[in-house]
Amino acid sequence: MVAVVALCAFTLILGYLNKARCAVAPFYDNGRSTTFDAVKDSWVCYSDIQFLWLGRDIDNHIFPYLDGAITSNGVLTGGTVEYPVLSGVLMWLGAIPAHTDAEFLLYSALLLAPFGLLTAWMLGRLAGKAALLWSVGPPLVLYAFHNWELPVVATAVGAVFVMSTRIPLRVKAIFAAVLLAIGFCLKLYPGAFVLPLAAFVAYGGASGRVAGTRLDIRGALSVLAAATATVVAVNAPFAILGYEGWRASFAFQTLRQADITTNSIWYWGVRHIFVTDAVTPEAHEQAEASFQSAVDVASPALVFAAFALALWLGVRRAGTDGVYPWVAVSGSMLCGFLLLHKVHSPQYTLWLIPFFVLLRVPWALVAAYLVADLSMGIGVFKYFAALAQGTDSATEEFFVEVGVWGRAVLLVVAFFVFARARTRFEDAPSETDAEPGDVRASPATATS
Repeated sequence: MVAVVALCAFTLILGYLNKARCAVAPFYDNGRSTTFDAVKDSWVCYSDIQFLWLGRDIDNHIFPYLDGAITSNGVLTGGTVEYPVLSGVLMWLGAIPAHTDAEFLLYSALLLAPFGLLTAWMLGRLAGKAALLWSVGPPLVLYAFHNWELPVVATAVGAVFVMSTRIPLRVKAIFAAVLLAIGFCLKLYPGAFVLPLAAFVAYGGASGRVAGTRLDIRGALSVLAAATATVVAVNAPFAILGYEGWRASFAFQTLRQADITTNSIWYWGVRHIFVTDAVTPEAHEQAEASFQSAVDVASPALVFAAFALALWLGVRRAGTDGVYPWVAVSGSMLCGFLLLHKVHSPQYTLWLIPFFVLLRVPWALVAAYLVADLSMGIGVFKYFAALAQGTDSATEEFFVEVGVWGRAVLLVVAFFVFARARTRFEDAPSETDAEPGDVRASPATATS
């Protein structure tokens, strides 16, 4: 545990120093480092944290959402940011003592780092030495302070950690659902894991479903209700006090297009079906619009289809094992989202790493994914730099495509590998998984 947490702290320092190369004096009057635009891509030190110092009223220390809005063409105005409300609050907190983008990066890193350390501690408790993948892996250097991902990862891992304790099943499941709902209010994706968690409760937790008994529908509904109530409680004040600004954060993601910045199979693959070299300049705009319209429909539809398939695979396993594999299903759902969503930002790898740690998957798969991720995480910024400088970008584009398609293929593989995988932590039934009065409550009760 000491090694896992200490090495994570060292890696976080490296991650900060990597990003801080872009945040050096001198500064413009607005607090922007004069070197940022010149080196952010070529030095691979770009971060959304430093970039968003300007343009969202963060530099003006405006509390987010309350006075913001979004224009018809998807431009945010006022204090609205493009993330769910708790991420916006974290951005505001990190900016309070800051007067430059360098200070904003530093204070945000200090705010985020404890979540990375907490995640390392929980993964170490759950998976032992495998947690070193989180603590010393390249993704933590590249992405720890690229965006505000560390808190949301901590909520997802925290839910798994809570479910591994010896607290009574329904109690810990409600607590875990609250954590996942908080994650939803940070970056949305943990909200999907509430469904397999509810199924896990319905099937009786780690003790499994006793033959001839009914599903615990009431317990499953309590999980869904706890998550829903948490999301409503967190979002209600923002929706009431600044509805337009609150709504704008969701509208921004809906209106965002699958373009060169999204790193997805939609731009690098499907787009070529609509926008080809044979398209005339006059028809190019229409072809681009047709492509975006198709993505707006196909992407969410396929994401939900992937979720449904993952949940069904979980039901199949539960029919054999008696226990619903909620962590495995959650990992598969995340793979489906990363593959099929129209945006696949490089830092999303931090969402996936905990599942490589928690589930018993081939290390070759993990290594291959890390290689593809490095190709994307470095290549994409070198590619942007080459485009900006007007130099030949063929080599850089090759590494981007290796990253896009390498990740895509490996996500398909991981989707099904995760669905069948066991967790690295103890899977044995816990006495506290049974509800009072259940015949599974203790061996003595079952015998009598």
